[in-house]
Amino acid sequence: MVVLAVTWMAKAGRETEVAELFNKLTAESRKEPGCAIYQVHRHRTEPRRFFIYEQYKDDAALEAHRAAPHFLQFVKKELPKIGDRVDGQLYEPLG
Repeated sequence: MVVLAVTWMAKAGRETEVAELFNKLTAESRKEPGCAIYQVHRHRTEPRRFFIYEQYKDDAALEAHRAAPHFLQFVKKELPKIGDRVDGQLYEPLG
């Protein structure tokens, strides 16, 4: 199992657009055979801050996600216009 934790910050005034884009990305990512969990969260008091928790069955599944057309369209092309990636960390579960 591979876990990816990513934080994005919407550009000022673009929060709704970022949320809509993440809704599209979530729907498509959850269809991937190697994706176990794809959940986007919005910060309770900072509406511009988004946290994405992802689980993939292995490294190959994560790489397939990163090569998927929806990832390339939404994350590589559209999202950087309206938000900034703040952080991204890979984890492995214990036990």
